[in-house]
Amino acid sequence: MIKSWFQSGSPWIWINAAGVSASLIMVISVIGLLAYRGGGYFWPSEVFQFSYADEDNGLQTIIGERVNTSVTPAAIAKVAGYKMAEDEDYLVRYLIKTGNRDITGSDFRWIQSRNIKKEQTPTDLVAIERREWGHFYGRLKAIKKNGDLLAEGAKAWSVSQDKLSEALDLFAQIRKIEKEDIGAINYGLERLRLREKRLKLEKRWDPAAERQLAEKRAQLDADFQQYQASLSELYQKIRRDSLVAETDSGHEVEIPLAKIVRIYKPNEMDFFQQMAFYFDKVHEFIADDPREANTEGGIFPAIFGTIMMVLIMSVIVTPFGVVAAVYLREYAKQGFIIRLVRVAVNNLAGVPSIVYGVFGLGFFVYIVGGNIDKLFFPEASPAPVFGTPGLLWSSITLALLTLPVVIVSTEEGLSRIPRSIREGSMALGATKFETLWLTVLPMASPAMMTGLILAVARAAGEVAALMLVGVVKMAPTLPLDGNFPFLHLDRKFMHLGFHIYDVGFQSPNVEAARPLVYATSFLLVVVIVGLNLSAIIIRNRLREKYRALEES
Repeated sequence: MIKSWFQSGSPWIWINAAGVSASLIMVISVIGLLAYRGGGYFWPSEVFQFSYADEDNGLQTIIGERVNTSVTPAAIAKVAGYKMAEDEDYLVRYLIKTGNRDITGSDFRWIQSRNIKKEQTPTDLVAIERREWGHFYGRLKAIKKNGDLLAEGAKAWSVSQDKLSEALDLFAQIRKIEKEDIGAINYGLERLRLREKRLKLEKRWDPAAERQLAEKRAQLDADFQQYQASLSELYQKIRRDSLVAETDSGHEVEIPLAKIVRIYKPNEMDFFQQMAFYFDKVHEFIADDPREANTEGGIFPAIFGTIMMVLIMSVIVTPFGVVAAVYLREYAKQGFIIRLVRVAVNNLAGVPSIVYGVFGLGFFVYIVGGNIDKLFFPEASPAPVFGTPGLLWSSITLALLTLPVVIVSTEEGLSRIPRSIREGSMALGATKFETLWLTVLPMASPAMMTGLILAVARAAGEVAALMLVGVVKMAPTLPLDGNFPFLHLDRKFMHLGFHIYDVGFQSPNVEAARPLVYATSFLLVVVIVGLNLSAIIIRNRLREKYRALEES
């Protein structure tokens, strides 16, 4: 009975199902952990006020968010140097995010629960997100305008919201002028400088060219002066307002509204206010630029850079992979050399990505890019254009890394096309190329899309290779903007995978960065799933379109 059951193959089906189920459960668990830890980062946490007494500082007031709890057995706590009473079995400690780093020098502090004399959540406590120095926790005392008192006490809260809204509008205008308008002028002046240098190198510099470039420079300089005047006026407006807040030690601090992102009272919020705050933070995370060494703000440049690189990589790897697979399967004479090539292709799929990065840096950047600069951009010398890591070389390096996957998948798809279809097409008078182009390749397109899906999934999460060929911690500008030629393949860019590495392992403030690591990791998974789903939908439509022809 058991022997026949094993011979039927049922046990292996159940084992396979169990393995798939276990893998699915682990994947869902990891994604769930990332979503929980990452999503919780945006929810407004309660701000506590502790009356705390210890042997060193006596009774003091501590204000902050409770971030984590540590429970340590008494035996281990004694070894660590803590004094434990006979009736204490555990040492319970809380990690408190106290903020106010510019005053205390640290954002976080561990406190022992046994030393807490009183714990409260007063509704008048405010949390202030700043562009520098992280969060501030305390009480709002007053609003000032040009150093003069504008409102204080209970009236200060409503006035602070109105004044902060004005400051944020002014900040948005300043950012647009500095980043877009003045950025475009600086870009134009640099192009004029390079144009002048090229004309001199080519011996075509004459009074007419000099006059033409001088007119363009004069126009750009006039625009620059106009924008500078607007900036000066905006800076005067944004610097006039400030708020006065009190710390947990009773020390009053004056904070310019220009350096504040938002002010809120988390202990006073109802559910709907918390939801509004949550979605506002999520939008900021997705749409804004990072700040505070990437531990605050958004990650839009990293999202944009990741998607842009994957799209360019897909455009490069697909035709090369398909052409190579078609040659190996349809044109090449099968023999020892072709078998050796297939073995080499399969082995390339297992080469560590950092090896591809070193190759990309040495060959694409220094050799290919250096020669491109000599031939087409001599006026930029000694500054490199394509002879330095950038978006193009990152995309090509990843295309080379994922090429074996596309080749193997396309070959498998071509091998599944019945020989009768090829023979029938050529019997009707079509050439071999026409048969391939009009009949075989369309039927094999689902397999090509499968290869592309696998390539996208691997490329979007790669980090090691990209660190050498174009990814940076902070890119000043996006690779795509409104300046000709619009898509700047020579620029460095940010990437979600490298952003996770940088924030998680290179951040000067590890505790503050940890929630952002979870949130960014979850977003990277979402981006990869989104790209894969798009390719899967296209593949399924192609499969349905050509299934009837393949079955016939």
